[in-house]
Amino acid sequence: MQNVVLATDGSPYSDAAAQFVAGRKLLREDVCVHVVHCVPDVSGEVKSYIDKKEIEAWHAEENARLMKSVIDILQAGGVQTVWHGLVGFAPERIVAYAQSVHAGAIIMGTHGRGAFLDAIVGSVAGRVIAHARCPVILVKPKANQA
Repeated sequence: MQNVVLATDGSPYSDAAAQFVAGRKLLREDVCVHVVHCVPDVSGEVKSYIDKKEIEAWHAEENARLMKSVIDILQAGGVQTVWHGLVGFAPERIVAYAQSVHAGAIIMGTHGRGAFLDAIVGSVAGRVIAHARCPVILVKPKANQA
């Protein structure tokens, strides 16, 4: 069975990527999709005032909330799915996680904002493409899906 990673940000763009996978338009039947979402870590100042367990609980809740729709779409499509909440700088954590499970590909929904805006605000997808050791599949929803 081949592992693939579907990185979600909780947006309709990620849902479109999940629908693409669930529709089995590209991937074989024997695939396990690892759904990941990455929340940024809190600052050291925040950590000094809030208990570590509370922060970990917040990270877990936030990750679960933002992965839910993608997981629901994949499971409704009969796709074997596991999920993992990550914490840190999203591009780094997504690439590292993909390497740890020997992923054959990373799948991401793309907002398709364009090069100018991505140059200003940055692009998680662009950074993942630059550092991933496996293919990265970007799925852009049809205009009426986003």
